[in-house]
Amino acid sequence: MAMRLKSRGGEWLEVGAVAAMLLLITSAATGQALSRAEVQRQTQALATLGKALFFDPSLSASGKMACSSCHDPGHAFGPANDRSVQLGGGDLHQPGFRAVPSLKYLQVVPPFTEHFFESEDEADESIDNGPTGGLTWNGRVDRGREQAKIPLFSDFEMGNKSEAEVGRHVLRAGYGKALAHIAGPKADSDPAIVYRTALKALEVFEQDYQTFYPYSSKYDAVLAGKAELSPQEARGLELFNAPEKGNCASCHVSQRGNDGTPPQFTDYGLIAVGVPRNRDIPSNKDPAFYDLGLCGPLRKDFIGRDDYCGLFRTPTLRNVALRKVFFHNGGIHSLRDAVRFYVERETHPERWYPRRPDGSVDKYDDLPEAAKANINMDPPFDRKAGAEPALNSTEIDDVVAFLQTLTDGYEPSE
Repeated sequence: MAMRLKSRGGEWLEVGAVAAMLLLITSAATGQALSRAEVQRQTQALATLGKALFFDPSLSASGKMACSSCHDPGHAFGPANDRSVQLGGGDLHQPGFRAVPSLKYLQVVPPFTEHFFESEDEADESIDNGPTGGLTWNGRVDRGREQAKIPLFSDFEMGNKSEAEVGRHVLRAGYGKALAHIAGPKADSDPAIVYRTALKALEVFEQDYQTFYPYSSKYDAVLAGKAELSPQEARGLELFNAPEKGNCASCHVSQRGNDGTPPQFTDYGLIAVGVPRNRDIPSNKDPAFYDLGLCGPLRKDFIGRDDYCGLFRTPTLRNVALRKVFFHNGGIHSLRDAVRFYVERETHPERWYPRRPDGSVDKYDDLPEAAKANINMDPPFDRKAGAEPALNSTEIDDVVAFLQTLTDGYEPSE
């Protein structure tokens, strides 16, 4: 049965309908309209093909790297290891310069926009929340099929050089019959159709709600009245929400939507939090290199927009306890330290940033000077150096305990 969700734009979407829209390739290829039963059959065929492709390393130039190599289902479709960045390319030795994000709970991420207006009163569009939405850390694509292109052609990921090369990999891996079943008997003779069908298959697979957005965490069970938070978890939730404490919910929304939809634990906004430079990333050995997120280098359309430099999309915190690296550069390696960074960035910057030769702290050292003006200073970042952090050690533990309730797969006791 299709699951209904409401996008940030306000439209109700059924997962089955989303998948059906992807089948336009089939009707175009065959020249025939599809019945409802045929749409359902084709959707399932695409999902089955997409799942097979997702786990198949033969789609890469090396023949050894699959989508699942970096997006492991046992780790919420994020990396299973603790590397800040993953290795790929034709020889599997080329490092990226961003941490691999999870592929879960992307189904209602809105398309990227520079100006996002939202309030509890849908008639009031007076507040511009700025750059919002899109997939990947910098929001540069809006659809799953577009996102799938990125690793397929990245020099430090799957390393393919052309669409035709991807098509050849798909056919050599033995998917010709499945392609013909979906896109017509001549599909396997047209590299363009092979390539497009493969992308659509990956997109449909990632629309499977039971796999990618089951809403099966303990917190979901609590919201459904089927479980209760422990005292520590409940304290953590209160601290998470409180504006004068963690203020986490200001970006990682923890309440149901006004229409009853489950909380996504992100507002999809792009924000600069000034995480420390990760000197373990090879590209960062060049002092002139900066990963500036929305304004480059991977995203090209806002290069030169200084007001967008250093902004990265706020990820969901669902399944965050399964991660081993945090933030866009993977420079922090424990969930507790990630929370601690938020409350100590301003009060004790010397714990996070290096010192200059004169002994001063080089705050926000992963950004050029001009981009430092974009750093978010909302609570808990509004405190002065030497002040008490918004959360003490015990309270940090409480917040971490709550975040652990966001892991999928919880089974309420009878």
